[in-house]
Amino acid sequence: MKRLLEDKLLKWKQSPRRKPLLIRGIRQSGKTWLLQEFGKKYYESVAYFNFEKNKALCMLFKKNLDPEKLITELGTLNSRAISPEKTLIIFDEIQVCSEAITSIKYFSESAARYHIAGAGSLLGIALARPASYPVGKVDIMTLNPMNFLEFLMANNEEMMVDYLAGKIMKPEPVSEIFTNKLENHLKTYYITGGMPEAVNVWIKTKDVFEVEAVQQNILNLYELDFAKYAPTADIAKLSMIWNSIPSQLARENGKFVYGLLREGAGARAFEGAITWLKNAGMVYKVYKIEKPAVPLKAYENKSYFKLYVPDVGLLKKMSDLSAKSIIEEDVMYREFKGVMAENFCLQEIVSLTEKVPFYWSSGNLAEIDFILQFNDKIIPLEVKAADNVKSKSLSVYRKKYDPPISVKVSLRNLNFAEGVLNCPLYLLWKLPEIINDLQI
Repeated sequence: MKRLLEDKLLKWKQSPRRKPLLIRGIRQSGKTWLLQEFGKKYYESVAYFNFEKNKALCMLFKKNLDPEKLITELGTLNSRAISPEKTLIIFDEIQVCSEAITSIKYFSESAARYHIAGAGSLLGIALARPASYPVGKVDIMTLNPMNFLEFLMANNEEMMVDYLAGKIMKPEPVSEIFTNKLENHLKTYYITGGMPEAVNVWIKTKDVFEVEAVQQNILNLYELDFAKYAPTADIAKLSMIWNSIPSQLARENGKFVYGLLREGAGARAFEGAITWLKNAGMVYKVYKIEKPAVPLKAYENKSYFKLYVPDVGLLKKMSDLSAKSIIEEDVMYREFKGVMAENFCLQEIVSLTEKVPFYWSSGNLAEIDFILQFNDKIIPLEVKAADNVKSKSLSVYRKKYDPPISVKVSLRNLNFAEGVLNCPLYLLWKLPEIINDLQI
């Protein structure tokens, strides 16, 4: 399956300023598979080392951090010499061995000719543990679950993608020949999500129950990770927060309320656990802003936030929402489809910008789902799950701040009129390009 991060990996390989690489991301996002496929495609050989499966491996790094000696020992373990420039060295589950993370500093300083890529679940938290973290000595990339564009390509829709990539330069409607097919793919994506194993199982079997079994296994692994990596005092809190997300988002404004976790609870009791989940990449924390101005972060209000999960398919499974409900759009789904659309949009935005956006509200009068910053443009983005694009909140926002462009994301076809861009949910991956073409 094509992953868009491969293009960045190739630039990394070819860069004269290349440093050892760390790929971070949540468990099961496809880090190991991507690095191994990249190595097979662009290198003469791959030397793969897994610190979780081979506990003794870390002893090499505990005894010695000299790059040349390590390369000799690793080559012996690999049963094949490791060649500079020609071998991709993969340190998988590197968070298990803090000394291996520390060694990257020395490879960067005195053995940069070796191409090293490390990967690991919960890497963001684990990186704080080494005695000598390689600050400034490492390139970092993040691999998220597959976005909708990658999902289309995985489903052999390359011709569709080429059409959309070349055709939608100006906000022209997508041909009706394609819209129904795109909407059906979107509905399927809500069911499978973007976790590579779930997508792969769907492509091979078209069996929803097999997909849901994969999703449940991933959720079980996350719960096990709480016990494995988190402070003991936070384990129960993490599960409470994690399992409350669907009900928190289903509330009228989606604002996270500590009292729903435990009666009388406040930030002091749970904010550490929420920060752990955020740093681990297991939740997106979307803060409210008081004023849509550059830079947005200067106007965030940390007392008000919403929590989303990194994959819409996992959200569906966590919510006990059946695939049948989504396919038939029954009452249960109609109650929750707005939340699904919001989580989907957030995933696409993070994939596009590598940043988590904000939201805006004005008391009980109006609320905008996401506020984005593209270069020097502040863009309000309102999400609708179907083709109804009426939005009182966006009207209030536009009257108050007069933005040069506003975005409504829904199932309505692509259109731009009077400063408002209607962008279909299935075209959100092209949003920056469309906005740039408008030259506003």
